Amino acid sequence: MARKGILNPNLRADKSESPARQRMMPTGAVGALQSSLSKLQENAVQEIDPNLIDNAGVEDRLGIDSEAMQQLKDSLQTYGQQVPILLRPHATERGRYEIVYGRRRLAALRELGLPVKAMIRQLDDHALVMAQGQENNSRQDLTFIEKASFAAQLQNLGYDRKSIAAAISTDLPMLSRMLKVGTAFDISILRDIGRGPSIGRDRWLQLATLFTDEAAKARAIARTKADDFTQLASDDRFNAVFAAAENKQPKPPTPSEEKTDVIDANGNAIATVRKTGSGVTVSVSTKQGKGFDQ
Repeated sequence: MARKGILNPNLRADKSESPARQRMMPTGAVGALQSSLSKLQENAVQEIDPNLIDNAGVEDRLGIDSEAMQQLKDSLQTYGQQVPILLRPHATERGRYEIVYGRRRLAALRELGLPVKAMIRQLDDHALVMAQGQENNSRQDLTFIEKASFAAQLQNLGYDRKSIAAAISTDLPMLSRMLKVGTAFDISILRDIGRGPSIGRDRWLQLATLFTDEAAKARAIARTKADDFTQLASDDRFNAVFAAAENKQPKPPTPSEEKTDVIDANGNAIATVRKTGSGVTVSVSTKQGKGFDQ
């Protein structure tokens, strides 16, 4: 009997393969042929039904700007999809795929009801996040907090710092600063705040410091639940959360000053009494108030 699908790169490996998707490749002529065909398939662009694609890897986008998404959809409708996304075969479901990168394009094409142009590669989990990280580095619009969150998620998955630094193409000192921010926040509140396109590292570090106080953190989280919060732009949402965490009260208005002159028997002003909310001051004239000060 013929061996079904021996050249099909989408077939799962034996169930004994490790979680990292390591699999034994056929040896000899059959192995060489399958390897050659797999490489050809990996470089070929295929059209895939977007409903067959599931999420995988690490969340690298903290929300999608509605205006930018509309621009992307308009571009895809006008010019078509010029750049393919990257997929890998699904870990357990034959005929389905997991996305490596290209989430915004996938979301836009899914809304438009159009097929997705994609390359399909056999990647284990480590190779997936490395490919995702390298793709992120080539995009200029990823914000500091998105990179910091990406690094923190990789650390939570058990990747060592050297691997994380390689994935996001940074050095270890910068990675430490990113992780200080990325690990200070739950992913849920970062989704609520969003990308913060104009918010830099220093402001995020300040907010991370504020979040070490549980009361400040609670105030910040409560602010995200307010009815008007989602109506704000991402930068404004950050500023609202920062203000709530900081809990700065407005300065009370300066009380009006009451001024009274002390008059001697001749009608001369020998002293001035000023009364404010903080106290009373008496100023004695050195010319007219001789003796009064004593």
